[in-house]
Amino acid sequence: MIEDSNLSQLSLLDLFNMEVKTQVVALNNFLLALETNPDPKLELAALMRAAHCIKGAARIVQIEPAVTLAHVMEDCFSAAQAGTVSLTADGVDVLLQGVDMLQHIAENPNLQQGNHPDIQSLVKAIANLSTSVTIPAIVPQVNILQPTPQIESVQPEIALSPVEELVTTQNRTVRVSTDNLNRLMGLAGETIVATKWLEPFTNSFLKVRANQVELFNLVGKLQELLSDRPLDKHIKEHLSAVYQKTSECSQLISDRQNELESFSQRSGNLADRLYREVIAIRMCSFAEGGKGLPRMVRDLSRQLGKRVKLEIKGKYTLVDRDILDRLEAPLTHILRNAIDHGIEFPQDRVAAGKPEEGTIEIEVVHRAGMLFITISDDGRGIDIEFLRQEVVRKQMTNAEMAARLTEAELMEFLLLPGFSTTQIVTEISGRGVGLDIVHSTVREVGGTLRAVSRLGKGMAFYLQLPLTLSVVRKLLVEIAGEPYAFGLTKIEQVLMLSKSEIAVSENRPFFLLDNQPVELISARQVLELPSPAVSPDLLPVVVISDRLNHYGLVVDRFIGEHSLVVRPLDSRLGKVPNISAAALMDDGSPVLIIDVQDLVRSIAKVFSSGQLSQVNQSACQVLTKTYKRVLVVDDSITVREMERKLLENNSYKVDVAVNGIDGWNAVRSSDYNLVITDIDMPRMNGFELTSQIKAHAKFKQIPVIIVSYKDREADRIQGLEAGADYYLTKSSFHDHTLLKAVIDLIGEG
Repeated sequence: MIEDSNLSQLSLLDLFNMEVKTQVVALNNFLLALETNPDPKLELAALMRAAHCIKGAARIVQIEPAVTLAHVMEDCFSAAQAGTVSLTADGVDVLLQGVDMLQHIAENPNLQQGNHPDIQSLVKAIANLSTSVTIPAIVPQVNILQPTPQIESVQPEIALSPVEELVTTQNRTVRVSTDNLNRLMGLAGETIVATKWLEPFTNSFLKVRANQVELFNLVGKLQELLSDRPLDKHIKEHLSAVYQKTSECSQLISDRQNELESFSQRSGNLADRLYREVIAIRMCSFAEGGKGLPRMVRDLSRQLGKRVKLEIKGKYTLVDRDILDRLEAPLTHILRNAIDHGIEFPQDRVAAGKPEEGTIEIEVVHRAGMLFITISDDGRGIDIEFLRQEVVRKQMTNAEMAARLTEAELMEFLLLPGFSTTQIVTEISGRGVGLDIVHSTVREVGGTLRAVSRLGKGMAFYLQLPLTLSVVRKLLVEIAGEPYAFGLTKIEQVLMLSKSEIAVSENRPFFLLDNQPVELISARQVLELPSPAVSPDLLPVVVISDRLNHYGLVVDRFIGEHSLVVRPLDSRLGKVPNISAAALMDDGSPVLIIDVQDLVRSIAKVFSSGQLSQVNQSACQVLTKTYKRVLVVDDSITVREMERKLLENNSYKVDVAVNGIDGWNAVRSSDYNLVITDIDMPRMNGFELTSQIKAHAKFKQIPVIIVSYKDREADRIQGLEAGADYYLTKSSFHDHTLLKAVIDLIGEG
């Protein structure tokens, strides 16, 4: 059940809509179960309860069409339970139409009052399933709402078996918005990072303890050396007191160090548990997201005159809710294709030695830290030779090349836009867009899709997906001294490439991988970073692709594989070229996550421009120069890093501060040519920091740029009155306004 505190803000109609949505799931599931269960006593009891709950809720909000429809369905279930009605597949069809109509009534205010012909005919159809069912008239009521003991039915309840009901009552749930959940995930990740800072502090405390022990020993030796010499009484007393105090300090430091180690360990364990619990909140069973699939398979197969059974293995396997939401359309497309193209008609299956009823199986498992979903059927499959001919006929390749294509390569054509193996276009399939949508969606969530066919035995689709979109495994590399992350599913291969293996054709460096040429390009050039001073003999290469082209991206070094908590970039930054998101490493340092698809497009632009740098050459010379120093003050780590990278890429030396006080301390302790500050920060805001700098005799000559999302004229005037030389909005990252302002104030880097 949902906590009462979360229902208090909802109207009765909202509660009724929630009730119907919940009970419709139960009605669909148990009606489908009726067709396969020879003794459906439990299912009929659950159906009666679900219909009764809807009827009670509809009566409270005075939606008489829903009351009448739910009542006649309840009577039908009661008659079936008593044995006076036998519900056939046709009867289940009618009842499922009633379920759909209940949902339409809840969502459409126009259907909630009066006599509607569609509802009346459906009520009569359900009543005709049994002569024992009476049809109550739909009469709009205007009675004053009376208290009723059924008021509790307004809160959503799922019609469950006794065991399932017990589990539900033990697992109470609350509604949490996606934004709140994302913020909670971010805080959990930052908590882990914060606990990591305790470790170096504990290690430094060990050094303090060692120094204290050494001091204690030195005082002890000094006392021994002076014990045989005649000393003044006061000197002996002071020496003894020093020895005693040193001993007490050693013991105190030892105790505190042990307590700190224990606290550090407990904090780390607690942060890790919190982190895992938050991840678990984002997960739900596959059955929860795929609850509409059995009904869809049944309705479509009956529409086409086929008999199809859907089996789901691993229905309680946990899946990230975001991934599950995005998989709904791809899974529907695959199932519709399987029913329309794959599963044969009953007479054809019998002639082929198969059972009349076809089977579609969905298997969901966790394996090697990934989510694997397999959708297979026992239908006719695809003739590989026919597919080869279709590829040539559609002029996607020539006959000679098609003859050399492997089965796996031919199956890839099924995933291309507009490609279809059937000449018949229906409202169900045949347009060649379904599998393209599936492939695109799977790639968007960082997964892969593979199709395998066995002629006469069926077809299978293998989806490999990340377990969650919030925490993902990434390959960390270093480029120009900064860490960057690549999604593992976006990488074709990584390797160390010797310079001797690099060839050049038409001024384009390439190497052979599996006897196929792969063009090479420096990551520094694509990201517009300075060239390396030294080119090593072995080059770390990340191979990426976009279906058609493969590229080898040369990086500085491989850092390793890490699990990262993905944090979206600030929406005010817009789309950052070649970057999809950010994350924090264990030590708290930020890392930018590469948008591989955008990066591939950038690589193509560099190749098309003809201005390609040779990856096996180092910079001609390393110039010694004095960098101009800039201080960036902003409490947002994303904004800080974007400003820092923008300036460093233009040869400025950049330091960062996390708030106004931190920035003011930095200004006083170092020499800067320029200060760039945000406005809203803890401890000291940007206006106050600017005023402090301009009021100080030593620092008032330092130019200050205020960069804020506030674009009101009043804020701009206040910033300039505080002494700022420029007042810019954070959209200036994209149109080079910030960089132009920096050059205007202190010159180029």
